[in-house]
Amino acid sequence: MPHIAVTIGAGRSPRQLRTLLHEVHAAVLRSVDTRPEHVRVVLHEVPRTHWSTADTTLAELDQEPVRRTEPTTPAEPTTPAEPAEAAGEREPS
Repeated sequence: MPHIAVTIGAGRSPRQLRTLLHEVHAAVLRSVDTRPEHVRVVLHEVPRTHWSTADTTLAELDQEPVRRTEPTTPAEPTTPAEPAEAAGEREPS
Protein backbone atom coordinates (compact mmCIF):
# COMPACT_ATOMS: atom_id res chain seq x y z
CA MET A 1 0.00 0.00 0.00
CA PRO A 2 1.87 3.14 -1.14
CA HIS A 3 1.82 6.05 1.30
CA ILE A 4 3.12 9.35 -0.07
CA ALA A 5 3.72 12.41 2.11
CA VAL A 6 3.93 15.80 0.42
CA THR A 7 5.13 18.86 2.32
CA ILE A 8 4.45 22.25 0.78
CA GLY A 9 4.56 25.87 1.91
CA ALA A 10 1.11 27.20 2.76
CA GLY A 11 -0.59 29.59 0.40
CA ARG A 12 -1.96 27.53 -2.48
CA SER A 13 -5.62 27.59 -3.37
CA PRO A 14 -7.83 24.60 -2.55
CA ARG A 15 -8.03 23.89 -6.28
CA GLN A 16 -4.23 23.83 -6.63
CA LEU A 17 -3.94 21.48 -3.65
CA ARG A 18 -6.61 19.17 -5.03
CA THR A 19 -4.84 19.10 -8.39
CA LEU A 20 -1.57 18.26 -6.67
CA LEU A 21 -3.20 15.39 -4.77
CA HIS A 22 -4.73 14.08 -7.98
CA GLU A 23 -1.46 14.28 -9.93
CA VAL A 24 0.55 12.53 -7.21
CA HIS A 25 -2.08 9.78 -7.04
CA ALA A 26 -1.98 9.38 -10.82
CA ALA A 27 1.83 9.28 -10.84
CA VAL A 28 1.83 6.46 -8.29
CA LEU A 29 -0.64 4.47 -10.37
CA ARG A 30 1.54 4.94 -13.46
CA SER A 31 4.70 4.00 -11.58
CA VAL A 32 3.82 1.01 -9.43
CA ASP A 33 1.52 -1.93 -9.71
CA THR A 34 -1.19 -1.17 -7.16
CA ARG A 35 -4.90 -0.57 -6.91
CA PRO A 36 -6.18 3.03 -6.72
CA GLU A 37 -7.87 2.43 -3.36
CA HIS A 38 -4.51 1.41 -1.90
CA VAL A 39 -2.79 4.71 -2.62
CA ARG A 40 -2.58 7.11 0.32
CA VAL A 41 -1.44 10.71 -0.22
CA VAL A 42 -1.05 13.05 2.74
CA LEU A 43 -0.48 16.75 2.19
CA HIS A 44 1.25 18.77 4.91
CA GLU A 45 1.04 22.55 4.59
CA VAL A 46 3.74 24.39 6.50
CA PRO A 47 3.36 28.07 7.41
CA ARG A 48 5.73 30.07 5.23
CA THR A 49 7.34 31.52 8.37
CA HIS A 50 8.27 27.99 9.48
CA TRP A 51 10.20 26.91 6.37
CA SER A 52 13.60 28.27 5.48
CA THR A 53 16.17 27.70 2.81
CA ALA A 54 19.67 29.14 3.14
CA ASP A 55 18.55 30.81 6.40
CA THR A 56 15.76 32.71 4.64
CA THR A 57 12.12 31.86 5.30
CA LEU A 58 9.64 31.44 2.49
CA ALA A 59 7.78 34.46 3.90
CA GLU A 60 10.97 36.54 3.59
CA LEU A 61 11.50 35.30 0.06
CA ASP A 62 7.93 36.34 -0.75
CA GLN A 63 8.86 39.91 0.20
CA GLU A 64 11.81 40.10 -2.19
CA PRO A 65 11.14 41.85 -5.48
CA VAL A 66 10.64 39.54 -8.42
CA ARG A 67 13.88 39.23 -10.34
CA ARG A 68 13.10 39.13 -13.99
CA THR A 69 15.73 38.52 -16.55
CA GLU A 70 15.48 40.20 -19.90
CA PRO A 71 15.81 37.93 -22.88
CA THR A 72 19.33 37.99 -24.12
CA THR A 73 19.96 39.29 -27.59
CA PRO A 74 23.13 38.66 -29.51
CA ALA A 75 25.66 41.45 -29.19
CA GLU A 76 26.29 43.65 -32.18
CA PRO A 77 29.00 42.15 -34.31
CA THR A 78 32.29 43.87 -33.81
CA THR A 79 35.16 43.98 -36.22
CA PRO A 80 38.57 43.12 -34.87
CA ALA A 81 40.95 46.03 -34.51
CA GLU A 82 43.00 46.57 -37.62
CA PRO A 83 46.69 45.81 -37.36
CA ALA A 84 48.87 48.90 -37.12
CA GLU A 85 50.33 48.30 -40.59
CA ALA A 86 46.94 48.12 -42.22
CA ALA A 87 46.00 51.41 -40.67
CA GLY A 88 49.03 53.11 -42.18
CA GLU A 89 51.03 53.10 -38.99
CA ARG A 90 54.23 51.17 -38.83
CA GLU A 91 55.67 49.80 -35.70
CA PRO A 92 59.29 50.81 -35.11
CA SER A 93 61.76 48.14 -36.11
